[in-house]
Amino acid sequence: MKRRSFLCLSAAAGSALWLPNVFSAGRSTHTAPRASTPARDNGRLLILVELKGGNDGLNTVIPFAEPAYYRLRKNIALKREHVIQLDERTALHPSLGPLLPVWRSGQLAIVQGVGYAQPNLSHFRSTQIWDTASHRDEYLREGWLARAFASVPSPADRAAHGVVIGSAERGPLAHGGATSALAGGVQARGNSSDIAQAWGFQPPRVHSPLRMSEGLACSAFGASIEKAMQMIAAGHMSDAQTGRASQVLRTPPASPTSHALQAPQTLAPDPGAVAAIRLTLNGFDTHRNQPDRHRLLLTQLAEGLTAMRAALVELGRWNDTLLMTYSEFGRHPRENDSRGSDHGSVAPHFMMGGRVAGGLHGARPQFGQLEGDGNLPVGVDFRRLYATVLARWWGLGTHAILRQHFEPLPLLRV
Repeated sequence: MKRRSFLCLSAAAGSALWLPNVFSAGRSTHTAPRASTPARDNGRLLILVELKGGNDGLNTVIPFAEPAYYRLRKNIALKREHVIQLDERTALHPSLGPLLPVWRSGQLAIVQGVGYAQPNLSHFRSTQIWDTASHRDEYLREGWLARAFASVPSPADRAAHGVVIGSAERGPLAHGGATSALAGGVQARGNSSDIAQAWGFQPPRVHSPLRMSEGLACSAFGASIEKAMQMIAAGHMSDAQTGRASQVLRTPPASPTSHALQAPQTLAPDPGAVAAIRLTLNGFDTHRNQPDRHRLLLTQLAEGLTAMRAALVELGRWNDTLLMTYSEFGRHPRENDSRGSDHGSVAPHFMMGGRVAGGLHGARPQFGQLEGDGNLPVGVDFRRLYATVLARWWGLGTHAILRQHFEPLPLLRV
């Protein structure tokens, strides 16, 4: 994917938009404000990016100082002189270069060694476990976000707490009833009106609707990002003429304790401030010919995350948005005979945002402690990431949602 595929994403802040406001049941014909207009809806947004298929963490965040890495991966390991060094032991795949400015600004956290004990290496079952935050031998129906949204009252003007773009599966929003909305599959050169039609929305006449996927060599992931940014921008519909505050992603009302952003877990959560968008980047099941496939996938990931950051900054939403990657599992430390890697136990994951405490977190790969099947041991239970989102980002109680206590990670400056 070429960088130019995302160049117009930042125009979401200043272009006239006609997509429906999917986070509010009301309809508006106002245009979006200019990029310089301060955001009125300061609620906390989560954008999940699913790396579908099981991302190879060892070739994403590379332990280049470990001899075992090169011994186990003679054909697919990244050469030391090609990687982007982060410290004396750890580096990034060269395709992730677009993320370096975010890393240097301290707004990109990399959590290493994420997984769960005795992992199930079936795509279907492990995805279920990640989506529902269950144990490996526990079967839950509702997604973890669906349970989170069910734990707070839903206002009458809210059509959906969460939106799924680019996938037919609701994932962590599954079985959430009215708390989730499916925005369907996205084609690389599709017409943006498909979402509007799905919501029964009649777009007003505008002079320059934002349609990145028409006329640009844009991937399906890029088109999904475009739609997500349009939806967020639609939440900034100007209310200057009516004098009413935005009903989307509202800031909790002031209270004696609400000024202390350093302790968000003490706040009474406002249901209007809880919302999520789930995007999917497909293709990470790299059993064969991994080097070229993985390079292209990580290029899309890096450029997509960078484009979202640029758009969110212009929308005034960067400090109020948390981006997080996840995947059903990682890849095996040892390469296979097809210049690929098979299903494995753990992988690193990224968190980005204006309030993220950047740097390396979690546990480095422990090659000296490989499990009986040759997989790496788990360093961080994935539900600690969820606990971080729930408790530190949204100020929600975690025990009822995650079914037991998981300690949040120190990933946020809030």
